[in-house]
Amino acid sequence: MLRLTRAPNIAIAALWADALQQAGFSASVQRYYLGSVAGQLPPDQCLPEIWLTRDEDESGARALLYALQHLPQRHWLCACGETVEGGFEQCWRCGADMPAGPA
Repeated sequence: MLRLTRAPNIAIAALWADALQQAGFSASVQRYYLGSVAGQLPPDQCLPEIWLTRDEDESGARALLYALQHLPQRHWLCACGETVEGGFEQCWRCGADMPAGPA
């Protein structure tokens, strides 16, 4: 087994492990409940970890994890002239919906 990475919280750890499993990697979350003792143990030792069952999957799993952590930010230009960034599908300024085509 190989520790792939530590996650900042259990929700992110579960999402990463699920994405790895869906891609065909045998991954699991370890230290799932250790966050409850943070303070009695050093906080950095209580973070959830993603582990791979097969060491030979490391390069592919790291590539997928990197892609998950570095998703491109979407942005589009509204008809009112406002640039809308992130996951927003409606302009904050005028309330117009995001255009259907690529932005």
